Amino acid sequence: MKKIFFYAMMLVACTMAFTSCSDDNDSNPTLIQPTEFKLNELTLDANALIDLEESKTIPMSWSQPVYTTFNAPVIATYSIQVSKNGNYTNEYDASQEDNSAADFVTLDETFTTCKVDVSTESIDKALVRLYGWTEDSIIPNEVPVYIRVKSAVQDASFNEYGTVYSNVLKMRAVPYYIELANAPIELWYLTGNCIADGSWTNSEDAIGTRMTPMYPIPGMEYDKITGQGVIEYAGYFPEGAQFKIIAKAGLSNWNYGMCGGDENGGQVYRDGGDDPGNISITEAGWYRIEINTKTHEMSWDKLGECPVFTQISMPGAYQGWDTSKNLMNAVTTVTENHDWYVGKMEITEDTELKFAADNDWAVNWGKDVFPYGKGEQDGKNIPVTAGTYNVFFNDILGTYNFILIK
Repeated sequence: MKKIFFYAMMLVACTMAFTSCSDDNDSNPTLIQPTEFKLNELTLDANALIDLEESKTIPMSWSQPVYTTFNAPVIATYSIQVSKNGNYTNEYDASQEDNSAADFVTLDETFTTCKVDVSTESIDKALVRLYGWTEDSIIPNEVPVYIRVKSAVQDASFNEYGTVYSNVLKMRAVPYYIELANAPIELWYLTGNCIADGSWTNSEDAIGTRMTPMYPIPGMEYDKITGQGVIEYAGYFPEGAQFKIIAKAGLSNWNYGMCGGDENGGQVYRDGGDDPGNISITEAGWYRIEINTKTHEMSWDKLGECPVFTQISMPGAYQGWDTSKNLMNAVTTVTENHDWYVGKMEITEDTELKFAADNDWAVNWGKDVFPYGKGEQDGKNIPVTAGTYNVFFNDILGTYNFILIK
């Protein structure tokens, strides 16, 4: 039975897909409820045993469900569902204490294309949840894994319509135990001709030297499982500057992140597929950018003129509160710099420190929170726990982020 859906963003370029209202006739496509679509066989040997710890991703593809009588283009959101027995009767709910009856998990990653690479780590986490494994559990050498794809379309409030499920595929996997602690905050990274050294690099080992991360926002809630939420960045962008903001999944492959390409000069999220283009700056100035890494929404505001510093240091109890020592590296060299970085900073014992500008205490930032926060002028000392960190600081926001590496 056909069913009409009412939602805001279903059709791509609907003015092109549909005839005008004045030409309303039987040739116009009708929105319908799809009944099936096909998850293609995995491009793996039928008897392959997939080591989830050693592998990084599994390529998957499927056909697009038919949502209109003429199969007009739609924006569908796809989710991967993992089951331990192929039944798909009780979904795992992280908000519930008892999930002993759960037999499938919907992975947090979503896609809008029909050909994707699915993280084996996400699949393994699903198995850890379904089987209830702990650090003391004896993990089996092999388990069956059942995969299917859920398709739906969403309105502007992320309500789902037209939900349909693919066929189920089975594979053999070697699982491993992985700690299900809160996920680290998912950061995205700026790269372009006005960022860092202007080299348009997107490899993970270039973070802090040839590309720069965005920053978590103190007080913001982040998804405990995915680490997704709202992050921010502020910097100077010259006229004619071009850049992209690479999502974590887009490191080294360019396929995911915020790009230009909107016909009105706005930004679009690249979820695989062709490159929409670069984000362009038409008016030089200082800008603050905000991105929701879960919904892929981006906004930005133009700021007033910001001071420029030639040096940022990290004086603290661990080095005698000396503003001339422990200098940070300026990230941007092709234009005005506001980002600072120190890689593999070793703190041998718990201590306190601040950020200070230009070998003086006249401008300094502090806040009694760790590992990230927004420093205030003459604020309290930052309590730093012993460890080795990559340290990032933005002198416009006053925001710092200590990322533990060991």
